[in-house]
Amino acid sequence: MAAGLGFKTFTTGEVLTAADTNGYLMQGINVFASTAARNAAITSPQEGQFAFTKDTNGLWYYDGAAWVASGATGDIEGVTVTSPITGGGTSGTVNIAFDAKAGTTLSFNAQTGTTYTLVAADASNKLVTTSNASAVTVTVPPSVFAAGEQINLQSIGVGLTSFAQGAGVTITSTGATATAPILRARYSAATIICTASNVFTIVGDLA
Repeated sequence: MAAGLGFKTFTTGEVLTAADTNGYLMQGINVFASTAARNAAITSPQEGQFAFTKDTNGLWYYDGAAWVASGATGDIEGVTVTSPITGGGTSGTVNIAFDAKAGTTLSFNAQTGTTYTLVAADASNKLVTTSNASAVTVTVPPSVFAAGEQINLQSIGVGLTSFAQGAGVTITSTGATATAPILRARYSAATIICTASNVFTIVGDLA
């Protein structure tokens, strides 16, 4: 099939040439029962050629290397989802579901040493616990958390847990030492909230 020549109005009595037939009249959309029937009938497709398959109501065009489904079919090309949404697909009927618990269920980061520096993952629906017979120091590091992120922490050991500022970090709280508050007792808890770049406020059962 020759390359399309565009649109032409034929006049009465005009003789059609082979070039006219190939360039104008063969630029329509061929209809086939299926892609298998299309492939059997068109063994040497040309770039820009269109075909319609009745079994899937699909409109296809040849890009010079392969038949490609045209967006004109009305079918989706893909639905990609991330947690807490599940499902998705690339064609046909696509189902998605929302897991209401995914964003609220806590996981745990149990720390048993006497020192710990918070990490980015601690801000992802997680409860950090500290447990040691001796005092525990939790350091809030710089350049890890963004404004609005928060970390939940509970002391479950006998040793009291205190907070320390990393280099360039500012902590505010109602603790006796505002920049280095201490959890009041065993099982006391607090939330560390990033309010601005490297600025945190700690609220909870503090001393």
